[in-house]
Amino acid sequence: MTSPTLGIAMIGHSFMGAAHSQAWRVAPRFFDLPVRPVMAVVCGRDRGRAEAAADRLGWASAESDWKAVLDREDVQVVDICTPGDTHAEIAIAALEAGKHVLCEKPLANSVAEAEAMVSVADRAAERGVRAMVGFSYRRVPAISFARELVAQGRLGRIHHVRAQYLQDWIVDPAAPLSWRLQKEKAGSGALGDIGAHIIDAAQFIVGDTIREVCGTLETFVSDRPLASVHSGLSGTAVDGGPTGPVTVDDAALFLARFTGGALGSFEATRFANGRKNAIRIEVNGSAGSLAFDFEDMNVLHYFDGTDDAATAGFRRIVVTEPQHPYLDAWWPAGHGLGYEHAFTHQAVDFVRAVAAGVGPTPSFADGLQVQRVLAAVEDSAAARAWRTT
Repeated sequence: MTSPTLGIAMIGHSFMGAAHSQAWRVAPRFFDLPVRPVMAVVCGRDRGRAEAAADRLGWASAESDWKAVLDREDVQVVDICTPGDTHAEIAIAALEAGKHVLCEKPLANSVAEAEAMVSVADRAAERGVRAMVGFSYRRVPAISFARELVAQGRLGRIHHVRAQYLQDWIVDPAAPLSWRLQKEKAGSGALGDIGAHIIDAAQFIVGDTIREVCGTLETFVSDRPLASVHSGLSGTAVDGGPTGPVTVDDAALFLARFTGGALGSFEATRFANGRKNAIRIEVNGSAGSLAFDFEDMNVLHYFDGTDDAATAGFRRIVVTEPQHPYLDAWWPAGHGLGYEHAFTHQAVDFVRAVAAGVGPTPSFADGLQVQRVLAAVEDSAAARAWRTT
């Protein structure tokens, strides 16, 4: 406990705030870190709720004005867990105040906002101030291991990438309207909320970027009951009460071409009845294939195309060995990890990069690249034509 400290201020304390809080609590207790993150302050618009969150989640204090945390000497990192419409303002102000920034995905609600954030982040980096966007699924050990296999050339030249993110949390038309269903707050619907995750994960695994897309968007339920309590994923609908318009997509599908020549297909929907958080990625190459499903998140399926045809088949790899990414800090082999561990790994990588004085990944520039893909899909859907990113 005598190691140098890194004071953390977290803005927002709902679903993502709870996940990030657990990460900051756990990271220094399982991983050997060069500096120790300290949970200095959590911030929310309502002082009472922020204080309750501080007590529940383990923060030392609470604030109701995010600008106030920028003046605190005990804060070196600002962790942004708010809706997308606030990301640019908070991140830019924090970086200009000399605070390192971890910002939840998608980076912003528009390409223009993301470009402004990258510009400020680049200038801040010259002063040793670091910025990272929170694509946490990169840190699922099986996905990180998939990246290692591709980087080793085990799949050869990549031909196909298939990615799906399937949820069902708003299939019921009586599910209340939340900020995630309002374009002015969320930027987009399934496309930006969950589609951004599979765009980043697919590009991360194959080590290549999407250069061209052709997509379509659909909104299945155009109006929803207003909730008595707005939140990210839930709320209580008022029976017989007023409704509000859904201004984002419920589902997004698009084809893609990668810079290296691979073809891709992507699907993001919150209307896949029975699918709770199914992130499915399959990559086919000239020498092999791999497949992953987050609903079986400790397993990676790998096909070695050089095996003898008589015995060839997909190999089920349980990614819990100490040789696998991040696993040497956790449990004995075979004892699986869960959803929250990716956030811990994200905090670990961020802290280590800040301490080493190097740029963490994914960077704000990486977040901007994903933002450009999202914008190109929206433009393509509107024009019913291919669009470049």
